[in-house]
Amino acid sequence: MGPLILGNNVTIYLEPDSRAETDRLFAALKVGGKVEYELTEMPFGGYWGSLIDRYGNEWMFSCTAK
Repeated sequence: MGPLILGNNVTIYLEPDSRAETDRLFAALKVGGKVEYELTEMPFGGYWGSLIDRYGNEWMFSCTAK
C-alpha cells in the first residue's frame, strides 16, 4: 500500500445500538492510534467522536441511544 494522499481516503462510519457498545468499540480502535474527537454529548443530542486507528484508518462514531 502506498502513502496516504489527501482526498484519496475513506472514513468508516459506525452507529452502534448502545452507548456501551460505542464506548467499547472506540476504546478498542484507539489503542495505538490517535483520537481526533473524544466521544462526547453533542448539542443535537447524539453521542459522537472520531479517531484514526493504528493502521491510519479514520473512524467516526455516532450513537443516538440514551
